[in-house]
Formats: sequence, structure tokens, C-alpha cells
Amino acid sequence: MTQSRTPARRRFLHHAGGLILGTGFTALAPGVARADVPQARSLSFSHTHTGEHLSLVYAMGDQVLPQAQLALNHFLRDHYSGDVGAIDPHLFDVLFALRQTLGAEGPFHVISGYRSPATNARLRKTRGGGVASHSLHMDGMAIDIRLPGVALGDLRDAAVSLQDGGVGFYQHEDFVHVDTGRVRRWG
Repeated sequence: MTQSRTPARRRFLHHAGGLILGTGFTALAPGVARADVPQARSLSFSHTHTGEHLSLVYAMGDQVLPQAQLALNHFLRDHYSGDVGAIDPHLFDVLFALRQTLGAEGPFHVISGYRSPATNARLRKTRGGGVASHSLHMDGMAIDIRLPGVALGDLRDAAVSLQDGGVGFYQHEDFVHVDTGRVRRWG
């Protein structure tokens, strides 16, 4: 009887885990019960295209938590195709520093995270050249965001002040592009 219950339990946990990912959750290191533990770094997001929300502790000290990395990879997937890419962990640190610089606590609104090569090529054809041929989104090194309660220009200026990658300002589209490539700015 124990053997027959185990597969059913695994299916239930797998299914419940998928539901949790879809509705938002908090990922913690084993044995950690609170997100305000010293050396814990956390982020929160709301995805403008999928409607999903995610709040999690992504790192303890210098270590990115493996379960948080997986959750962030899934959350920041290509919202057109569903393809999941590997997001650069340094991007999380840039976002964390950005939130601290601004003194903001609310969730980042995500417009775009990972982008598959096929999606990138399609967007290049339909967006009039506003998409780079080798976008860092395809390498999991870029994110397009806004932060409610923070003026878009202030978000851009804070990102530029970090001097930790590229910053694009898309005022008419209402987002700031942040990446972990070379230091540069546009828009």
C-alpha cells in the first residue's frame, strides 16, 4: 500500500508545485523561515503579460539558491513561446541593487525577460527594427521593467548610476531595459 501511495503523492506534489509557480510563492533556503534574515536578498515581480506574481529570497550571502534560480528562470520565460532560458544570476543582483538605490519595496513589473531566438527574430520583423539582432534577452542577460511608484526617468537614472551593464530608456513604451552586458545607455 505504501508503494501505491508514493506515486500518487508525487503526482500531487508535482501538480501543486506547478500551481504554486503559476500563482506566486516565496522560496526560502532550507531551514529559513523568514525573508528578513541577515544576508538574505529578495526580489518580487509582477509579470505584465502572464499575470503571474513572484516574491522570493533568491540568495543567501554569496550563494544564489538553486530553487530560486529555477523559479526565476521559469517566471522570466519567453511569454510568447513558453521557452525557459537560463537567467544570469548577476541580473538579480543588479535588480536588488536598483531597488535598494531607489528605496523601493514594491514588485518590479516585468515586460520582458528571456526571449527565444525565434521570438526575437519575429519581433525584429514586426517591430520596425526596435529589437537587436543579438539581444541580450536571448542570453538571459536582460530584462525590461518598470517600478510602480517610481518615475520612469528616476528608474533609468538609478540604473545608470549603478554602472553595471546596459540601460535603455523606452519612455513611450513605458519601460526601462536593464542588462548585464557592457556599460552603455541609450534612449
